[in-house]
Amino acid sequence: MKIFSAKQIYQADKYTIEKQQIKSDELMERVAIQIFNWLHLRLQGAPVKIQLFCGIGNNGGDGVAVARHLQEHGYSIEVHIVNYSEKRSDDFLLNLKRLKDRKIWPNFINSDSDFPEISKEDIVIDAIFGIGLNRNPDAWVVKLMQKINASDAFVLAVDLPSGLYTDKPVKNEDAVVKANHILSFQTPKLVFFLPETGVYANQWEIIDIGIDAEFVANTEVDYELISKLEVLPSYIPREKFAHKGTYGHALIIGGSYGKIGSVQLASKSCLRSGAGLVTAYLPKCGYVPLQTALPEIMVLTDDQDECISAVNFDITPDVIGIGVGLGTAKETQEALGTFLKSNKTPLVLDADAINILALNEAFLKNLPAQTVLTPHPKELERLLGKWKDDFDKLKKAKAFSKKYDCIVVIKGAHTITVYDGQGYINTTGNPGMATAGSGDVLTGIITGLIAQGYEPLTASIFGVYLHGTSGDIAVESTGYQSLTASALIDSLGNAYIDLFKQPEQPPQMEEQEQQ
Repeated sequence: MKIFSAKQIYQADKYTIEKQQIKSDELMERVAIQIFNWLHLRLQGAPVKIQLFCGIGNNGGDGVAVARHLQEHGYSIEVHIVNYSEKRSDDFLLNLKRLKDRKIWPNFINSDSDFPEISKEDIVIDAIFGIGLNRNPDAWVVKLMQKINASDAFVLAVDLPSGLYTDKPVKNEDAVVKANHILSFQTPKLVFFLPETGVYANQWEIIDIGIDAEFVANTEVDYELISKLEVLPSYIPREKFAHKGTYGHALIIGGSYGKIGSVQLASKSCLRSGAGLVTAYLPKCGYVPLQTALPEIMVLTDDQDECISAVNFDITPDVIGIGVGLGTAKETQEALGTFLKSNKTPLVLDADAINILALNEAFLKNLPAQTVLTPHPKELERLLGKWKDDFDKLKKAKAFSKKYDCIVVIKGAHTITVYDGQGYINTTGNPGMATAGSGDVLTGIITGLIAQGYEPLTASIFGVYLHGTSGDIAVESTGYQSLTASALIDSLGNAYIDLFKQPEQPPQMEEQEQQ
């Protein structure tokens, strides 16, 4: 699913109005009907008080239009117009007139007004700003937001919680409405997925307002949301007469004294992701543990007992995953630098391989094209330098990716894969995956997918999705606190199976099909 910027959303509205030959207020009416239907389906006429706080732009116009539909269906409503500016949009004024024509008299709130009382049993609809906010709200409006937040009422935000910007960070945490649920028009917003701003958007869903399909299809965006629908076409099916060589030979390089488990996790997940052959290269101290734990894995060892001092092997892998548990000993840094100078094989770099790159910037120029880097936040900071906010982080990651022609997988609650100026935001995964070894598993999955013939970018996007799905499946039986990296690997097969599961249908639809 494409994620539009605020500018593109306005363009989409304009294009739809012209293409479908409708008036702008008709598009607003579509929005209002969808929001009303969402509410009515859940409330079913319940005698609850609904307080609508509406600005004087188009977001406020949406709220005013919703109020009209609620009143027509017998709901108890109060409409509050938040007069934060002298300017009013035409569609807001039109819907305000329609409201007054039905003898619904709003309460106009100004800087010197007393704020209305809000009970925790009320429902609040936040339609103050939406995506149109481009400056800090006035102090009195911030106080109104704080009153809404302190009310403990259920808050439904129209398109975007008021005070949240679409393209920049929040400066004042008190100046954002804390919505319980967001109804976002046609497309989610980038801020829903970033750590600093996503905390204001824990629950959201998309409502279809009929934006023209041609505009959606033809408009290029900076970010896409990745779900099953997007990854399924990437899947490479197994051939009947294939053999283990068909699906590639992956080499996992890593490990140091006390960190052999990282190589075990990455190697096992690499094999479970579908690689035909997997070899591990690690210090001598890891030979017996790995041979014992993973009989399916071939093992090569360094001359040193406790760390990697050189990278010498006589096999021809299709891809190399390097860095898990590697350590940053001086001889290991030198070994990685020497290896990168001569290596032409596709790479997936994680953990200490990334830390070594951060310590030795000159190594970066020797990375093969489309090398995949999978840093956690602190490793990313060492690589890119400090950032001001999440938007700056994405900007720096894109610049780094372009400079070194590499794929950067920014791990987090919504892992974002960055390459060639594009960002691909993952939708799977859960908080239980914030556990030791989870990143090692992801490295193995991506490495295994590249071994099978997936392009590095596709392998990264698909691998992140499978990794998250494994976590979502595993957590159903473990709970968040007890989810482990090994459980992720054990659920990887079910993650593949889940790709082809059809969503469950409501009982009435099943009955209709049987008839």
